[in-house]
Amino acid sequence: MEKLFNNTQVAFSLKSDTELDRAYFLFKLIDSQPLVRIGTAVTNFALKANLPVEGLIRATVFDHFCGGINENDCMPVMDKMFTKGVSSVLDYSVEGKEDEAHFEDALQMTLKIIAFAKEKKAIPFAVFKPTGFGRIDLYEKVGQKATLSPAETDEWQRVTNRFEQVCKAAYDNDIALLIDAEESWMQTAADDLVELMMQKYNQHKPIVFNTLQMYRWDRLDYLKKLHQTAKEKGFYIGMKLVRGAYMEKENNRALEKGYPTPICPSKEATDLNYNNAVQYMMEHLDKMAVFAGTHNEESSYLVMNYMAEQQLTTNDNRVWFGQLYGMSDNISYNLANEKYNVAKYLPFGPVKDVMPYLIRRAEENTSVAGQTSRELTLIKTERNRRKGK
Repeated sequence: MEKLFNNTQVAFSLKSDTELDRAYFLFKLIDSQPLVRIGTAVTNFALKANLPVEGLIRATVFDHFCGGINENDCMPVMDKMFTKGVSSVLDYSVEGKEDEAHFEDALQMTLKIIAFAKEKKAIPFAVFKPTGFGRIDLYEKVGQKATLSPAETDEWQRVTNRFEQVCKAAYDNDIALLIDAEESWMQTAADDLVELMMQKYNQHKPIVFNTLQMYRWDRLDYLKKLHQTAKEKGFYIGMKLVRGAYMEKENNRALEKGYPTPICPSKEATDLNYNNAVQYMMEHLDKMAVFAGTHNEESSYLVMNYMAEQQLTTNDNRVWFGQLYGMSDNISYNLANEKYNVAKYLPFGPVKDVMPYLIRRAEENTSVAGQTSRELTLIKTERNRRKGK
């Protein structure tokens, strides 16, 4: 089992030599922080100035990390991955829009994906971001129990209604729904809303899934407390476990505003926190389902070991593994090859609108020690294997 993720033939079986070369080129760029900073600045300028660069972006970074510009555009990618047993989570990755029209667009897109998923075995989950349905400042205010103006009260009711609509649609169509986690200062209000939805729609099994960012030192305690509430009120817990995506922003804000950072003091502490959450959930699968969103090989082996200890079948529907499209194919495809449940997050949306997501992803990769170099090593190994070296 320990060598499972080194099999590059399985990992890159869907990639042509050209796609493999493109992946190598992109990760080589991402490996350099100065190049990421320069590339980000140039790309933002070019898009704002309406320079004709979308074709170039589409042919390189976009097509590597995204499924397409709309859900139908993603179909060939989804179908191809599913031939290897890897499912898709269609992720409408338009970020940073803060008006009612865009919130309604995000709602309609999520409902559309739920209906789409009902017809496609390759899509076991739908997903949305809380700030896709409402302003981050409003979540923060609600989470702090601040007094809302009449207009804000109405606005929050619209946010609640959007959550209600998608959770009900997921329940009616029997499609599991992943709700992403975001910045800590807006998360309390989102958590409270998701818990309400769990109480309502997770009476018989986990349909609504929240997300725990385990680089936050308080999240395991939150999970245990939620478990107690679930036992008392009789509902199931669905939870996606990730390490987290806003570390620099979180630390900088804590420093600036003079409060203790919510982030674990080290990478080792985050890893331990993540693995402890995995253990806790695996010990309580009678009332929980876990979506282990991780690019970490050790954490993936840990989940596999717990499954083996409990004599669970590899395709037990209470345990899923998830990675981002364009990354960690060595984990995704080798797990799927062993018949584990695996789903790739497949971002999509208009090229220009998805750029904030792609830039965040590139910046994250440069800050995660070892991730990019591991990708490069695997790609090099596979290129050499194909050349017969």
